Amino acid sequence: MRIIGLAGWSGSGKTTLVTKVIPVLVRRGLKVATVKHAYHEFDIDQPGKDSWLHRQAGAGEVAIASSRRWAVVHELRDAPELTLEDMLAKLSPVDLVIVEGFKRHAHPKLEVFRAVVGKPLLHPDDDCIVAIATDAPLPQASVPVLMLDDIEAIADAMTAEAQPCERIASRESA
Repeated sequence: MRIIGLAGWSGSGKTTLVTKVIPVLVRRGLKVATVKHAYHEFDIDQPGKDSWLHRQAGAGEVAIASSRRWAVVHELRDAPELTLEDMLAKLSPVDLVIVEGFKRHAHPKLEVFRAVVGKPLLHPDDDCIVAIATDAPLPQASVPVLMLDDIEAIADAMTAEAQPCERIASRESA
């Protein structure tokens, strides 16, 4: 498995870009998985549903299965958050893992940047950023700049810059 990330400030368009680039990669014959880091509590269960009630009752893990998909919800309780390496180890084998978030982690990343967000570029301070996907020219950039609407070029860069998962290492948690 190879890994590439998308990093950027909230509102920069990371999720929008992921949803546009995945179909291109899949059409190219790649099996793709994603890992999304959430900086807040999240729930994939619906309050009141059986699996939610199981967790509320104290189950540490709840598996939910149907004819179309399955999921396992693992409650951390007081345990520490999983590292990216831990998350990658739980995935089924694929060709490419796209990581959204985990921006302080040492894996290759494309920065998603929009000036209207009002935040500075990440790339001057992160040597793992291999390119920037943006909506405007960035002559000051010291890495390749790709236009956000050029999804084919972004897919090319992601596949070219992805590294084997074994080569990545954590700088610090998310």
